[in-house]
Amino acid sequence: MKKITLYQVDAFTQTLFSGNPAAVCPLDEWLPDEVMQKIAQENNLSETAFMVPWDKGYHLRWFTPHEEVALCGHATLATAWIIFHYLEPHRQEIHFQSLSGILTVTRADERITLNFPRLDYNSCPIPDYVVEGLNVKPVEFYRSQRYVAVLKTEAQIKNISLNVSVLAQIDCPGIIVTARSTDPQYDFVSRYFTLKIPRIEDPVTGSAHCVLAPYWGQRLNKTRLLARQLSARGGDMVCELRGDRVWLSGYGVLYMKGEINL
Repeated sequence: MKKITLYQVDAFTQTLFSGNPAAVCPLDEWLPDEVMQKIAQENNLSETAFMVPWDKGYHLRWFTPHEEVALCGHATLATAWIIFHYLEPHRQEIHFQSLSGILTVTRADERITLNFPRLDYNSCPIPDYVVEGLNVKPVEFYRSQRYVAVLKTEAQIKNISLNVSVLAQIDCPGIIVTARSTDPQYDFVSRYFTLKIPRIEDPVTGSAHCVLAPYWGQRLNKTRLLARQLSARGGDMVCELRGDRVWLSGYGVLYMKGEINL
């Protein structure tokens, strides 16, 4: 029987049972893709990260319960947290080879910083089903890898009531809703809806901030922004604009360490 160590980390939080949980599986070599997909399905978390050693760091792949994805912020932070705390505690920088290219992760004390690609966004017409599905009309609407709906107030973000069956018509991975924060501690707030059962809403989405940070940076004339994702679990991150890159910083908390029997 083959045993694989499995960790589960709550990312973008300093408090257990908040942030976004991700599973992390360190491997000596890749398992068959179908096995990694089954492990992700069994974990039933938004992401399970698998990594194998590479001469410059680690190869990193991310699987949802349904498919492999090209970029995932919270599972990258969770993977880095495990390396920094368990596998190579004296290391200060990690290079991950991924489907989104080389991703560099550093740490300063307990805070971990992800060096991610900046994502472009373009204004586009608002589909009628989006207005009906959100039960509110965005004041601005954009398309990047996901739709981005800018709402008028933070209260609208908190109290949004989805018509999921209508929004299911969406022709991209999901929709981000965002607004300026009324809390002086933060610059902007957001929520991200994947519209995939059983998890309609993602608790904290690092990759979404690769487009949110450039948008709000331009709007607020800032290169460093404090962000809060207003899901039920909630999570925080610091976003820094560095040319064509976005640095996303946050914390992690270990929830579980166990073994998978294959």
